[in-house]
Amino acid sequence: MTPRRILLGAFGDPGHAFPMIGLGVALRRRGHEVTLQTWEKWRAQVQAEGLDFAPAPEYHVFPNGPEPLDFYEAVVYATRDTVPLLAELQPDLVVADILTLAPALAAELHGVPLATLIPHVFPESGDGFPIYSFGARLPRTALGRELWRRAHWPVRKGLESGRAALNGTRAQLGLPPQSRFHGGTSESLALVGSFPQLEYPRRWPAHVHVVGPLMWEPPGEKVLPPTPPRGGGRGDDRPVVLVAPSTSQDPGHRLLLAALEGLADAPVRVIATWNRRLPPRPLPVPENATVVEWVSYSKTMPLCDLVVCHAGHGTLARALASGCPVVACPVAGDMNENAARVAWSRAGVRLPRRFIAPRPLRLAVESALGDAAMRARAKEIAAWAGSHDPADTAAELVERLAVNAGVKPLAAAHR
Repeated sequence: MTPRRILLGAFGDPGHAFPMIGLGVALRRRGHEVTLQTWEKWRAQVQAEGLDFAPAPEYHVFPNGPEPLDFYEAVVYATRDTVPLLAELQPDLVVADILTLAPALAAELHGVPLATLIPHVFPESGDGFPIYSFGARLPRTALGRELWRRAHWPVRKGLESGRAALNGTRAQLGLPPQSRFHGGTSESLALVGSFPQLEYPRRWPAHVHVVGPLMWEPPGEKVLPPTPPRGGGRGDDRPVVLVAPSTSQDPGHRLLLAALEGLADAPVRVIATWNRRLPPRPLPVPENATVVEWVSYSKTMPLCDLVVCHAGHGTLARALASGCPVVACPVAGDMNENAARVAWSRAGVRLPRRFIAPRPLRLAVESALGDAAMRARAKEIAAWAGSHDPADTAAELVERLAVNAGVKPLAAAHR
């Protein structure tokens, strides 16, 4: 493939920045010049992978800063800050994270082809689908589908409000209004970075491609996995359960505490991490548990039989790619949707937030470990992951967009 100059944009936390780094690595491996615009905190990781780094504008968008902005005000400022970057780089293509509107709008202002990376399940509902993020599973009857169709009317009003706010932003930047909902997603190419096994059946638009999760882990975190505990006069063939809480949610470590207490005398070996967020009080570490500050999921999960987590998409995808069924305990954001999808796909158990306590959690763990079909389903998804390279697939689709958009080769376009 003829080399291209590509700008990637992903402002935000690991769930958004890391998949974009994974895409950037694949594009660079295929010979392209890649610049990633993201937060300063990810500079070292980006440069370590041989990608060019461009600092993203960072604004307070919640009422906790000296002069907080609302979301779309921040988008206007960020887009104006990003326009000079495109003028300097003259990229052939821009790929923007679904929540990173500034490079997407800047690309439109410059007339540059745009793709969108969606690092989780596809958020646009299909006909008769549950409302996204409610955590409801796909209905099995015509009546259920009709009830969800009616429930979507209030959601439609919210989407109309969001479209109006986006169009107000576009007007400030000199761009024409959008007539469609989800106007921040490219109509040329949308890359869905989730397992197809987690997607509800639907008629997919031609520009939307489910490529699989783009899993990337910082090189500095690739440490040796902790050794599962031994002792107590018991054999070492007990299942290994990894407790992998969110890095941003559950500040009181409710899930971690419930797991350590609930599994204390269970016939399992527990590896748990507090993810470098100090617990509010000393953790009760039972004999069958090892608790560490941090673990490499890519090294540790393949050694485990089950993962207990909050159902953040990155953790969930890594667990399934490792062949581990999941006990999903959602607390916020898209975690409810992820938990519903993994339960629907029969690769895990969902434990609602109100039930995150020692006894219910132990029952959920026992249910998952005792379900041979669930374990087999997780292995099937892992086999799919082993035979597919989502980042390379996404990179190939980006290249195809360049060809279809008539982008000139790098040597000709920039000489």
